[in-house]
Amino acid sequence: MVALDGPSGTGKTTVARKLAERLSAGYLDTGAMYRVVTLAVLRAGADPADAAAVTAIARQAVFTIGTSPGRPAVALAGQDVAAEIRGPEVSHAVSPVSAVPEVRELLVARQRRIIDDVLDEVGGIVVEGRDIGTVVAPDSRLKVFLTASAEVRASRRGAQDSAAGRQVTHADTLAAVNRRDRLDSGRAASPLRAAEDAVHLDTSELDIDQVLVALVELAGRRGLLSDCAAEATR
Repeated sequence: MVALDGPSGTGKTTVARKLAERLSAGYLDTGAMYRVVTLAVLRAGADPADAAAVTAIARQAVFTIGTSPGRPAVALAGQDVAAEIRGPEVSHAVSPVSAVPEVRELLVARQRRIIDDVLDEVGGIVVEGRDIGTVVAPDSRLKVFLTASAEVRASRRGAQDSAAGRQVTHADTLAAVNRRDRLDSGRAASPLRAAEDAVHLDTSELDIDQVLVALVELAGRRGLLSDCAAEATR
């Protein structure tokens, strides 16, 4: 198993999916789980800062998360919400929702079940998030903490917004990146931080292909490439 942690804008999602495909492994975006719960909270008209209301909604929300790196579907109450959970409303509200300890407890338990199921089925999985190496799967054979400067991450986020037709100034995007970093690093429950044995990889001056090459090399050093090849021949 590979655990990829780090703040937004480091290329986690894209490179995690590509790495999973390279390893013939499953893929899990834990951030999407917090986003889909956040969407459920917003649809219910609840205050994302109301921990009791958020917890109740999280317990009742019916959602699914795909584990195929080629098309990791996300559905809420049977509706495809993969695009909607990436919108500005959810992005603004996801930090307070994900800071609720009861919500994290619920989702971490579900994440571990998904990981176990995928490992039993295909033999490997790449999991991305902010607390994978420290909380969700501290026994992962490879833990990587991706980083990049706030300026670079804001530029990448701005490019994504533009591609999606959202017009946001660089100053606003940078402020949002810094705000998210403060909230994620400062929360009491599972704060964003690198595991002590994680490999740090700064992606500020690397493109996705270069990051992928570095990760594949790390996976090879841990014997994960041979493991996947062996699994594929069974």
